[in-house]
Amino acid sequence: MPASPARILITGASGQLGRLVVHALLQTIEPARIVAAVRDTAKAGDLAALGIEVRRADYTKPETLDAAFVGIDRLLLISSSEVGQRLPQHRNVIDAAKRAGVKLLAYTSLLHADSSPLGLAEEHRQTEAAIRASGLPFALLRNGWYSENYAASIPSALQHGAHIGSAAEGRIASAARADYAAAAAAVLSAESVSDSRIYELAGDDAYTLTQFAAEITKQSGRTVIYQDMPEAAFRTALTGAGLPEAIAQLLADSDAGAARGGLFDDSHQLSTLIGRPTTPLAATVAQALQN
Repeated sequence: MPASPARILITGASGQLGRLVVHALLQTIEPARIVAAVRDTAKAGDLAALGIEVRRADYTKPETLDAAFVGIDRLLLISSSEVGQRLPQHRNVIDAAKRAGVKLLAYTSLLHADSSPLGLAEEHRQTEAAIRASGLPFALLRNGWYSENYAASIPSALQHGAHIGSAAEGRIASAARADYAAAAAAVLSAESVSDSRIYELAGDDAYTLTQFAAEITKQSGRTVIYQDMPEAAFRTALTGAGLPEAIAQLLADSDAGAARGGLFDDSHQLSTLIGRPTTPLAATVAQALQN
């Protein structure tokens, strides 16, 4: 008898990336093969309406993970949003996946996590080490920057006539969140699980924040410049704008890392994996301006 089609579980399925992964999977496989794991099942009614099984899974409660992973062949661990708490949470998922006999554990890591200058990379490095130590077949999806991360600042840039940052002239090879979701779906739905692999995923084209500001100017018709500043000054400006200290620190550190090449990659592994070019920055800017 032929083997049954693999059942695929997405953690964090009600989040921004998780939902996109689910919808990308639905382009090629039937809903019955997909399980959406979420912390609050009430927030996944739209997924259930598509014929997808929804299971409760809380990274901080291993007993929910054991129940959620029953019968699962391939699992996508979407990294926790709780910076500073990620490693113990991720370890809970990894341990439960091993107990469940999962045949492939995919993880959304960070571009060049092993050598990245970004402070964000440390918890990803530690999680990758834990995955390797588990003995499970794995796919490390080292995602670059999401274009939406910068696009979210467009309203403020238009208001002030400037986009501020500390990335200097560092080149940023970002891609749309949907591009990274399509890559995850491609790995999870492949006909067979190959040997453990690492994917360095980034956009086809790179830009500086000066070029980002110029794109906003071009599309909006309103002059926006890029104002570069020291990392500490950028962090202070972000907290002054009302961002929590931890988020301001993360964003300022990431920009400073970009200045040192931490968000650049030109291997084109992402477009190769998804079978199409990545979404141009101009398209993401256009979408943000329409909202």
